[in-house]
Amino acid sequence: MSFLSQVLDIVIGGLIAGLTTFLLGTVVADQQLPVTVGVILASMYYFSRNPWGTTPEQGEAINARIDAVYERVLP
Repeated sequence: MSFLSQVLDIVIGGLIAGLTTFLLGTVVADQQLPVTVGVILASMYYFSRNPWGTTPEQGEAINARIDAVYERVLP
């Protein structure tokens, strides 16, 4: 995985966190809940892409598809 792919993973995680926080913030009065949910979802995305252990075969297949998209988009 290239450096740009890892940066793109972080950017996508940030977008997930930001959009989740914004959308939940418009519905929920509590200010901490949207941020917590946004961080959890972004972390789930990032660590599913960059696991700390072995990945099941289905996860590897999904990551291979995402990597193929990255290869088309990134230089």
